[in-house]
Amino acid sequence: MSNQDTLNEMGQVIVKILENEVHEYVVANGELTITARSDKIVSILTTLRDEAIFKFVQLTDICGVDYPERRKRFDVVYHILSLKHNIRVRIKTQADDENPIPSVVGVFPCANWYEREVWDMYGVMFDGHPDLRRLLTDYGFQGHPLRRDFPLSGYVELRYSEEEKRVVYEPVNLQQEFRDFDFMSPWEGAKYILPEAEPDAKGQEDSIWQK
Repeated sequence: MSNQDTLNEMGQVIVKILENEVHEYVVANGELTITARSDKIVSILTTLRDEAIFKFVQLTDICGVDYPERRKRFDVVYHILSLKHNIRVRIKTQADDENPIPSVVGVFPCANWYEREVWDMYGVMFDGHPDLRRLLTDYGFQGHPLRRDFPLSGYVELRYSEEEKRVVYEPVNLQQEFRDFDFMSPWEGAKYILPEAEPDAKGQEDSIWQK
């Protein structure tokens, strides 16, 4: 049985057993993705962890994706691993920035820091998390950096003030405008004639080394 067939069979079994909790499965690029209800994520992960047919005993990651045009703009994505079957499954569920989704710390304790990271970067809240606070940014940080509408320069900057003898936060003050850089590939060549390579009066090109 090929890897594609194995993943399809696993997806069919998951959808059948959790028919009221998951919507569909997709196998693409050698990976199995399950779309699930956010309010059922605890029971879904518990079943996939404990049932002998699955045994997805390891949560390897939780991350987020931002789609600002959607009503529920975030995907919360769980990656789990079955050591018994040597299969990885991606479980996607949707969330917004107002209604929390259930925390899965009770199912996988390692989700503690993963959920804190998703909260910090995207602003997705997790109901029942024991210590939901920022993880990668400072306590006084404003906003959530991985949202697509977060400005490139941020909202505030910090520096050490000699007058106040402490770190202070100030509105961002750019010293120069964003600049455009020409990252020309040496294999493709320029799409324009360089000044040094313009033909001379005799129709011959000057070498940049003949200066």
